[in-house]
Amino acid sequence: MEPERPDPDVLLARIREQESRRERGRLKVFFGGCAGVGKTYAMLEAARARQGEGVDVVVGWVETHGRADTEALLDGLERLRPRELSYRGVVLREFDLDAALERRPALLLVDELAHTNAHGSRHAKRHHDVSELLAAGIDVFTTLNVQHVESLTDVVAQITGVQVRETVPDRVLEEADEIELVDLPPEELLQRLREGKVYLAEQAGAAASNFFRKGNLIALRELALRRVAERVDAQMLRYRSEHAIKAPWPTAERLLVLVAPSPYATRLVRSTRRLAGALKAEWIALHVETPDEAGLPAADCEQLRRTLTQAARLGAEVVDLAGEDVVAEALAYARSRNVTKIVVGKPPGAAPVRWPRRSLGDRLLRGSGGIDVYVISSEPTGTPPVVARDQRRPVGHRAWAWTAATVVACTVAAWLMHGRFDLANLVMVYLVGVMVVATRFDRVHAIAASVLSVAAFDYFFVPPRMTFAVADTQYVVTFAVMLAAALLMSGMTSRIRRQAEAGRRRERRTDALFGLARSLAGAGRESEICEAAVRHTGDLLDAGAILLVRHVSGELEPRATTPGTAPLDTAEVSVARWVGDHGQPAGRGTETLPATPALLVPVAAGGGTVAVLAIRAPAPLAADQIHLVEAFAGQIAVALERSRLAAEAHEATLQVEAERFRNDLLSTVSHDVRTPLAAIAGAASSLLEAGVPASARDELVRTIYEESRRLDRLLADILQVTRLESGAVRLEKEWQPLEEAVGAALSRVEERLGGRRVSVDLPVDLPLVPVDGLLLEQVFFNLLENAAKHTPSGSSVSIRAWSEPGFVVAEVADRGPGLPSGSEGKVFDKFARIDGRGVAGVGLGLTICRGIVAAHGGAIWAENRPDGGVAFRFRLPLEGAPPAGLPAGEEGEPGAAEQ
Repeated sequence: MEPERPDPDVLLARIREQESRRERGRLKVFFGGCAGVGKTYAMLEAARARQGEGVDVVVGWVETHGRADTEALLDGLERLRPRELSYRGVVLREFDLDAALERRPALLLVDELAHTNAHGSRHAKRHHDVSELLAAGIDVFTTLNVQHVESLTDVVAQITGVQVRETVPDRVLEEADEIELVDLPPEELLQRLREGKVYLAEQAGAAASNFFRKGNLIALRELALRRVAERVDAQMLRYRSEHAIKAPWPTAERLLVLVAPSPYATRLVRSTRRLAGALKAEWIALHVETPDEAGLPAADCEQLRRTLTQAARLGAEVVDLAGEDVVAEALAYARSRNVTKIVVGKPPGAAPVRWPRRSLGDRLLRGSGGIDVYVISSEPTGTPPVVARDQRRPVGHRAWAWTAATVVACTVAAWLMHGRFDLANLVMVYLVGVMVVATRFDRVHAIAASVLSVAAFDYFFVPPRMTFAVADTQYVVTFAVMLAAALLMSGMTSRIRRQAEAGRRRERRTDALFGLARSLAGAGRESEICEAAVRHTGDLLDAGAILLVRHVSGELEPRATTPGTAPLDTAEVSVARWVGDHGQPAGRGTETLPATPALLVPVAAGGGTVAVLAIRAPAPLAADQIHLVEAFAGQIAVALERSRLAAEAHEATLQVEAERFRNDLLSTVSHDVRTPLAAIAGAASSLLEAGVPASARDELVRTIYEESRRLDRLLADILQVTRLESGAVRLEKEWQPLEEAVGAALSRVEERLGGRRVSVDLPVDLPLVPVDGLLLEQVFFNLLENAAKHTPSGSSVSIRAWSEPGFVVAEVADRGPGLPSGSEGKVFDKFARIDGRGVAGVGLGLTICRGIVAAHGGAIWAENRPDGGVAFRFRLPLEGAPPAGLPAGEEGEPGAAEQ
């Protein structure tokens, strides 16, 4: 017997995985059912054993909960100092990730993997810290309770009534290099609780009557054992795959039932469920789609869909594969999943021996090896099942007429060739005819064409002609070879045609899924996702589609509908609610509320049913169409979930920005607010004093007035920035010349400019610009005020503008000290200031300019001038054309002026 060799692809994947893990640290998780079973104690014991072997072991974080025996195990182990963080006036102690990376031990102990880090830490969760340690090549020992596994939180909440908030993704546990189960019987754990070895005495009583009830402990213990058993089973399957071990290892029972579109399949599924329940085993319902199923009637397809749905409802893992040989595909899949028993059905009245073709059960028995095969009899009523025979197309008179006509045409062609060609060449003509029939019709017609061709060749061309008698017995061999060749060619041609049809079906399904995936990938907003979903669904099924998305309130709201589709009536809306609550399809073509005119399919994501897809089709959907709709629903769910996560991330970013803005505002503005308030308060208190001279009184009043104006400008700037960032500013655009905004800004800023010379160069033919005049004036005012703050008295400031294709560009330039290199883009940030210049202000003027220009669809930037100073330029788009009667450029004022 030839030894089995590992799959080269598997070996290559294994080598690549080993290469990726070579530089990565190893993670060992001490896993338990709940607190108090001894996970930390077991971790410390294992760490001391490794230290005894000469391994550099450091304790990064260990929570002893005041247990003396656990504290004793820490003696002799190096411990990192915790990091102290201040949050809302409270000092918190956390694991110091940076210190661990700097120390870089061979093995680091980090207790409580599910812990949430304090605000201000690098990572939100401790398992993120552990991931960074592993990436740095540091081995890690850690601990975890089963209730913190993310996929089990709902189960734990149902059992204990406690909703666990701190969770660890399943991926972290699956990627661990080693998991050690730390187990303790419930009675011993309760005794430890009473002795104060789990919690302090005042906490133990409350814990025993709540979370630590004996029933809860038993259930949590079973969850932990099952989780570790699943891990061990996955390791075993991986080992068998890597070492090309095809024979099953019956370490645990696993059943597989073969399902076909047969009326007896439901009984087969129920029998397998009872057998799996008796064996306490998991079971798989497998359907292998062969090319022979291309012509299945709609009733058989619907029967198959119902059977698979029933299997899933009874707890089976439903698998749908495609292949040419049911037995080969089933055995290969069974070996890959370590299946110990295969269940198949026996047609009623089946003969004990089928010759020359063996039944499906016979072939399974011969090829199963160490896998047990159970053959379950069917009830003797109903239509014969199609488990062990080929599916055939319905036979029509037209197909038979075409078959006969093809043989007649071949005979006529051979008659015309007779006398000039050998009989062997005439045989080729008939073989071509057989191939033509096989490519157009099914195997039955191809076999009939083969037999008729042999008969026609014998009757018309083999001596003695016009009779079926044969003078030369050698022609008997010719007939046999001709019939065998015709049958073989017809079989192969029919098989290729069925494979092509199956390939076309799979290609259509793949194209539909790809088209939907491409549209959903390009959709950013939830509305775009909904529109793409109903458009593709309606086009594919030639039906109306409605997508109802769950609102934050929990209600389903229609978000997108194909054109011409009527909204759901009251009854259909109630069915949609049922589908959303139960996560199961309902309506037309299903077993739930089948009288409903529409088919309603749940769109389920990780957090539950997020939407319901309603389909109104002129006829009930076929099984493959329903499978495709379910696949569509899966892709729509992923897209909706992605959109919602993106929205939540954006909201979180906005909250962070708002919090940072608030902090920056308080830290930056506090001084600028207190300064005018202090001046106002000082001047007012002086005015209250008696004997203040009139001249001094006027000066104090002027101080109050100027400082109040300064405070008013500060608050106005803050309000303007807030309105711009929130999108609350509504533009009132009008076509107007730039000189109006420039002139108004110069009038407002004239006092602040002092003795600075301002030159204005605006071309006479400068086009009108669609802008909000007041906001554009504010831009020029802020830029001119900024120039006044940063340039010495007597220097020059210039204002220029020119047109570019589709834009008008304006510039405000000065002859001040310019901007530090690299800060040209940062000066537009909120509260941005240039250090060392001592300029008054909070740094919001340029931020307001950027917000106003951006609201107009333009851009603003700063550039240092080669001969000193800085130039602020902004570009405004010319959208559309001015209304009739307005000239493209205004005349009247000179193009250049100087103040």
